[in-house]
Amino acid sequence: MTGTMEGFSWKLFLLSCLVVVESLGQDFGQTQFICTSVPKDMDLCTATMQNSGPAEDLKSTIIQLRETVLQQKETIVNQKETIRELTSKLSRCESQSLPAAAGPGGRRPGSKNTMGDVSRGTTDTLAQLGQTLQTLKQRLENLEYSRGNNTVQANSLKDLLQNKIDDMEKQVLSRVNTLEETKAGSRNDTEQRNRVESTLTSLHHRITDLEKGKDTRPTDKFQITFPLRTNYMYAKAKKSLPEMYSFTVCLWIKSNASPGVGTPFSYAVPGQANELVLIEWGNNPMEILINDKVAKLPFLINDGKWHHLCITWTTRDGMWEAFQDGVKRGSGENLAPYHPIKPEGVLVLGQEQDTLGGGFDATQAFVGELANLNIWNRKLSITEIYNLATCNSKASTGDVFSWTESNIEVFGGATKWTFEPCRSAN
Repeated sequence: MTGTMEGFSWKLFLLSCLVVVESLGQDFGQTQFICTSVPKDMDLCTATMQNSGPAEDLKSTIIQLRETVLQQKETIVNQKETIRELTSKLSRCESQSLPAAAGPGGRRPGSKNTMGDVSRGTTDTLAQLGQTLQTLKQRLENLEYSRGNNTVQANSLKDLLQNKIDDMEKQVLSRVNTLEETKAGSRNDTEQRNRVESTLTSLHHRITDLEKGKDTRPTDKFQITFPLRTNYMYAKAKKSLPEMYSFTVCLWIKSNASPGVGTPFSYAVPGQANELVLIEWGNNPMEILINDKVAKLPFLINDGKWHHLCITWTTRDGMWEAFQDGVKRGSGENLAPYHPIKPEGVLVLGQEQDTLGGGFDATQAFVGELANLNIWNRKLSITEIYNLATCNSKASTGDVFSWTESNIEVFGGATKWTFEPCRSAN
């Protein structure tokens, strides 16, 4: 028998016994012996698993579970990495310090826009504030000009705005508080919070005025507020200036920013970003630039009070005069003589332009309030300037640029408020 099996290459049969136990902790009942042929060189357990239907299903299930676990583990690792990156970015944003004062140099610094770049770290929320303020401003203006037949709609809008302001106030002040805690004693943070609170307070006051049913304001009785020193908050004239061989520019201005109030306005033309600029930055006195030529002005205005400023200029000999609150404070000559102010430019309020209509540097941004900017293409007399500063009824408006809402657009969170010269001043 053995020889026959070897001759026909019969494989060795092993007896594989599976005992089926009906219950644990009890005596064995009947048992059943199952005989299975197994190749000589194969492992007994492996062979048993291969010939077991339920075991095959179990093995497949285990493999699927293992693949699922590995996939979940990979997902968790990816999520942890994402959380780690977000946490790192948040830490970097909140740990960045606010920018220092503008560095040394002339009026056209070539250094990197440090304040503009850094401000994006701590002003992500403040940028959102600016956008929210801009939206609120537009909606409030719509409310101001609502008429009697829209009373129900106006009241609904006022309630919506009030709720929006309350939510924004909580979020912004919470953010500023957090920044102040991480930078205890920082003067810049404190000033920043004060400006935010001032802006929010003004919003509340304006809502209250509307609820009291105050008359709609004339189109020239407004001011523009720039509450923060940023590189994205500004106003822009909708049309350019003409060619001018002489001019007078007058405005009301209020600021307590230090050092330097910034740039109340700048006029750039193709090929010359400093065609006409009024600027005070760093520890420099206020200056007027014409075709990038400079004259220092004897103005002292950063006391938080309203001041009326006028500057006259003629291309002949570059003669100029400066008036503060209706009084002549200084004069000079050789300021860009025989250079006419060029047309086809961009007039921007609140920012100094490095390029035509842009290239703003936050270190040179204006912080404060502006109103009644008017420009004439002639030299006003001393009497005319005094009438403007004292709100005399004979005061004229600019013939090349006049202060009306339809002539000015605001961007980045700059806001318009009701303003009446002399009555609002101080």
